Amino acid sequence: MSRIIYILLAIILVSACKNASDTKTIRLAHGLDVSHPVHKAMFKMGEDVETLSDGTLKMEIYPNQQLGTEREVVELLQIGSLDMTKVSGATLENFAPKIAVLGLPYLFRDRDHAFSVFDGPIGQELLDDAQQYWLKGLCFYDAGSRSFYTKDKSVEHPNDLKGKKIRVMESVTAMNMVSSMGGAPTPISWGELYTALQQGVVDGAENNPPSFYLSRHYEVCKYYSLNEHTFTPDILIASTHFWNTLSEEEQGWMKMAIENSVSYQRKLWAEAEAEALAAVEKAGVTVTRPSKEAFSKTTVNMLEELRDNEELYALIQRIKAE
Repeated sequence: MSRIIYILLAIILVSACKNASDTKTIRLAHGLDVSHPVHKAMFKMGEDVETLSDGTLKMEIYPNQQLGTEREVVELLQIGSLDMTKVSGATLENFAPKIAVLGLPYLFRDRDHAFSVFDGPIGQELLDDAQQYWLKGLCFYDAGSRSFYTKDKSVEHPNDLKGKKIRVMESVTAMNMVSSMGGAPTPISWGELYTALQQGVVDGAENNPPSFYLSRHYEVCKYYSLNEHTFTPDILIASTHFWNTLSEEEQGWMKMAIENSVSYQRKLWAEAEAEALAAVEKAGVTVTRPSKEAFSKTTVNMLEELRDNEELYALIQRIKAE
């Protein structure tokens, strides 16, 4: 029996155990630890929507890949077997291709530039675009900048990636980026990465400071190079099958709770980044801040190769001009 069937059976059992009532239960699954800022923000969202709806809407959250990997959970949303999830933009691009633009290296000048795009018309267009794939984009959460961490040598220049197997998400954009910098991209599930690092299946990975810290990958990787190559956001999405069952009033409550969770999450994120960097340095990790210029130069062709895709290339130019 395939893994996806086991997951579906688990969801059916969870649903069967509910008491019949007037309450609508919203099932949200994701792959993060409960101490992660994104989980905390979604937990607050659940509390807020229950308060706003006077208890008629209730959210149940299943963290730590209880119901599957990011990709598996998105597939469950598409068939209507699950209601909501948090997914990285890098994973979502496999389902809604235009989202790939947000994972392009060195596209954003800084965090303020990224937030301006996420919270403006371009961000809304990208969220809306996912609806044709039975996925309703709801908001962008701050996932910080992604940087390289490795086991035996700090990555101070793209040359340091040559011959290194670097774990990436299941994203063509992420794989092309690592390849352009000279590394060997290796897609591995987040839940399997700690063991893969321990056993030498990969030499390193790339992620933001809170994820590096909360995953305890710093126990294996003692070098963290903050080259900040991408600013790929986390994205809250719902199944259109679920969303369309909500009344206009219920959708309004959800939107209010979601909006509140975004500002709350970004505050938590800023605090978590500072805490994570301090904690990994205290644990013996060498944290460096290499020049970004050399890394950026190796990825220029990635943007130029999209020139033939008029829609995406125009989107890139709009983002740069934001």
